[in-house]
Amino acid sequence: MTSAQPIRSAALPLRRRPRRARGEAAAPSSPNRGSGISKRRGRALAAVALMALPLAVYGLFMLYPIGRVLVLSLYTWDGLGTGTWAGLDNYRLTFTDPRLVGAFAHALVLIVFYAVIPLAIGLVLASLLARAKVRGIGFFRTVVFLPQVIAMVVLAIAWRQIYQPNGLLNTVLSWFVPGEVTTAWLGDYSTALVAVGLIGTWVSTGLVTVLLMSGIAGIPKDYYEAATLDGAGWFRQFRYVTVPGVRAEILVSLTLTIISALKTFDLVYMTTSGGPGTSTTVPSYEVYNQAFRLGQVGTASSLAVVLTLVIFVINLTLNLVGERGQK
Repeated sequence: MTSAQPIRSAALPLRRRPRRARGEAAAPSSPNRGSGISKRRGRALAAVALMALPLAVYGLFMLYPIGRVLVLSLYTWDGLGTGTWAGLDNYRLTFTDPRLVGAFAHALVLIVFYAVIPLAIGLVLASLLARAKVRGIGFFRTVVFLPQVIAMVVLAIAWRQIYQPNGLLNTVLSWFVPGEVTTAWLGDYSTALVAVGLIGTWVSTGLVTVLLMSGIAGIPKDYYEAATLDGAGWFRQFRYVTVPGVRAEILVSLTLTIISALKTFDLVYMTTSGGPGTSTTVPSYEVYNQAFRLGQVGTASSLAVVLTLVIFVINLTLNLVGERGQK
């Protein structure tokens, strides 16, 4: 017969650490604590060393040119001689010159053609293409994205031929309108900006459609099945399932297309060169025009700074709205 061992309780009373008397020296710190601090310092130094080269490259090729433009915007300089201090006169001219103010107004109009209209068309196309079960759907997806693959200069030349008085557009319109149509779409004050904007719509629609298709593909099919059981038709499924499910892709699409509309240059340069008159001038084209044609480098720099700030504010606003919508 074995003697029973006393059972110790698992919950032992906590022992209080004795208070240190006044004047008593503190206990030496643990050596592990010092080694932990040294490890953290080593990791911080390693992170700084790894980031040094990328930050140097970013500062050399990104921050320095921006700073240089800011400095040039405060001078009157023709690009050849010595510049003279102008202060904020170039910025005052940017906000008062009707030609430069009109360029920003034209850019806002192009935002409708580059961003708003392609988003509306892209939502419908993406919803149909992502859920369609027909042969050759891959071919249609490729055709929709094709404008993004071709260089903008080539597209501008092709559309310039289409918009000619004897071009394809007037030929097709002559089939439905009595008489011969000879409208110079890019040479008329009332139609030039709209004609340029429609080219932007055609180019941006493919990009927006592909982005939205990737978002729709990530929506669980159970949502559509549940909506179908509740009696929701195609439009109600589109409104309450598809659109909320691609909110992030909509934000990305708007960001890319709005930036493209604000900084467009090659399309305007190759189709109208800002004409007729100043009816199709945009900020990016005016930066080129002021700097290389008129020799007003300071005005061009101030215009570039204002354009950069406008793009930054729009992007920041879109990101804030997107983050608020996700909460």
